[in-house]
Formats: sequence, structure tokens, C-alpha cells
Amino acid sequence: MAEKPVPAFARAVVALNGGPSDPRILRLVLELAKPAHAEVVAVHVVEIDWTLPLDASVAERSEEAQRVLDIAETQAEHAKYPLEAVLVQARDVGAALVDEAVERNADLLVLGLPYRKRFGGDFAIGRAVPYVLKNAPCAVWVAREAMPEEQRT
Repeated sequence: MAEKPVPAFARAVVALNGGPSDPRILRLVLELAKPAHAEVVAVHVVEIDWTLPLDASVAERSEEAQRVLDIAETQAEHAKYPLEAVLVQARDVGAALVDEAVERNADLLVLGLPYRKRFGGDFAIGRAVPYVLKNAPCAVWVAREAMPEEQRT
């Protein structure tokens, strides 16, 4: 009897931000999940401004949020792999992702990082990635988008 491969992870939370890195990181995680039948949860966080109640209706953003999750579900269907898609409203994206990983007992949290620079020309990493790297109890993979052609030297 052949041994079942040891998975790199049993349960992964994949953070979707609606950017161009989403399909790439989701495809990678689905491909790695298949052999071990690992659970994959796609999470899109809608950040709620502090001036609004946390349970505020985000109708103007919900269509975009639903589009992000629909694309992930379609991609999983094409890969013939089950995916749970979750929409979360939170004050802080990084904290919400860590909380989701903890609640689901994930052993992997995957995030995409857009390639962007600030006004001074320094590479900008934002707030969510450093928070997740510092606070997530599980392994964290950060997949940075490629540098735009015009910025390559």
C-alpha cells in the first residue's frame, strides 16, 4: 500500500484582496492542497472605518467583495477542488486574517502583496503583512506581485 504524502499543510487560509495576485496564489495553494486533501478557505476582508459600526452595511462594497469570492469559487471549480469562501468585515485586515487562521486552526496563511512604491520611491509593504508575519501562529507565505516592467533596472 502506497503511503499518503505528508502535506505541507492540512488547512490553509488564503487572503484575497481582489488584486492580480489572487488567482496565482489560489492556484498554487489548490495545487499543493490536492495530493493531501487539505482544506482551503479563501477569505476576503472588507475593512470597516472606525466611524461606522462594525456590523454596518457595506452595500457599496459588497458587490466588489462578492465578485472577489465568486472568482475564487470559479477557479476552485475549474481545479475540481472544494473551497470555502468567506467574507469578513473588520476594523483591521491583518488582525482579521490572524483571527480567521486561529479560529480555523489553520497551519498556513497565504497573502498576496502588490508591488507598489510610496511617494519617496521606497517599496511599500502596507500594514497587514507585517501584522500577520508578527502575530500569526501558523506558517505564513507572502507572494509579492512581480515588479512592473517600467520599474525594472
